[in-house]
Amino acid sequence: PHDTCQELIMSCRVRRLSNLTDPDIEGLAAVLFDCVEGGASVGFMHPFTGLDHLAAMLAVGLWSALTQTGRRMLAAPFAFAGLLLVGAVVGLGLGAQGLAVPGVEPMVAASVLVLGLVAAARWRLGATASAALVGAFAVFHGLAHGAELGGGAALVGMVLATALLHAGGLALGLKLRALAPVWSRAAGGAIALLGLGLLTRLVIA
Repeated sequence: PHDTCQELIMSCRVRRLSNLTDPDIEGLAAVLFDCVEGGASVGFMHPFTGLDHLAAMLAVGLWSALTQTGRRMLAAPFAFAGLLLVGAVVGLGLGAQGLAVPGVEPMVAASVLVLGLVAAARWRLGATASAALVGAFAVFHGLAHGAELGGGAALVGMVLATALLHAGGLALGLKLRALAPVWSRAAGGAIALLGLGLLTRLVIA
């Protein structure tokens, strides 16, 4: 879909819209629809294809449900999704210019480790502080995503997938909150171990 979208853009640049025939317009509209639909689906699937992103997004919801109540449970997930989008837009812009922010992958791995640990420990922070912590990590996740995705529709799909993963983490946290603490420690610990493994792999590499 990405190559076809580029061809569509070039076609619109080369030819004035006023000179297009009806079949041309119908064809361009069909390709444009495929670009939007394909880009959104690619963006939606992207967080599910990497364990680091998937684990971090689940951990945000898990930690929120274990340590917050009421509307405050949504503070960190909303902050993560919003700043993820900001980071992705910045990453997309930098990528278009051939630029990149250093240290993105280590920060993504570190976020998995830290979020797993705070969930396992049920570390209680205020809603604002929790949002600030996960939001800082979300920017780096967004930079990584934005450099890999190709446009607005893909970013919308990515945010929708992020919300779904946060909801899954919240549901899991609410379930574990009613059980013995050992279960939430095990869930958070597993995420933290994944983050430690990712960081170790980066150091060795």
